[in-house]
Amino acid sequence: MFAHLEPVSLPQGLVIEQPNEPVEHIYFPTGGVISIVAMNGEGNAQIEAGLVGREGMSGTMVVMGTDRSPHQTTVQIAGTGYRLEADRLRDALEQEPLRERLLHYCHTLSVQTAHTALANAKLKLDARLARWLLMCHDRIDGDEVMLTHDFLSIMLGVRRAGVTVSLHILEGQGLVRATRGQIRILNRRGLEEMVGGCYGAPEAEYARLMRD
Repeated sequence: MFAHLEPVSLPQGLVIEQPNEPVEHIYFPTGGVISIVAMNGEGNAQIEAGLVGREGMSGTMVVMGTDRSPHQTTVQIAGTGYRLEADRLRDALEQEPLRERLLHYCHTLSVQTAHTALANAKLKLDARLARWLLMCHDRIDGDEVMLTHDFLSIMLGVRRAGVTVSLHILEGQGLVRATRGQIRILNRRGLEEMVGGCYGAPEAEYARLMRD
């Protein structure tokens, strides 16, 4: 399958999957972060449902036997990666070891999505932001997360003002430093303590199934 991978740049904001449209390419990030965004039928309400970095792939619906989803997939943090024609992946899935491996990944992504729903229901916005920063930190090199408040408001499904207030709370506790278009992680352990049990279970499931 490696022979058919095409190196690509992944600029921030690039839409790689549109809702309810057939998926033509699968993306495997080697840097940066892509977001799976759930939205209503009118497209005027949206929130991040899943987050993928160098540990994973887009196009999990192809692994599970369909060719589209109601979600949009967008590059959230710019990076690089590889892409593969969806039909190439379908052919490769005839190999049982690969199919089993990728189904395990689909499972870990569904666990992440479930815990995102739990966090959205139970955590205050500042703790939700802390959890989201931890998940991005897991998938990038260094401590700087390059994102604007506007982009964060879309990912968290809140108004921009709510993101600003939450960042001020995290800054006041010495956990992050925010400048224009950038958030620097200063105290990861403090972020983990703020989030509590809403961070860690999806990561542990990934480690159990994928890191052998």
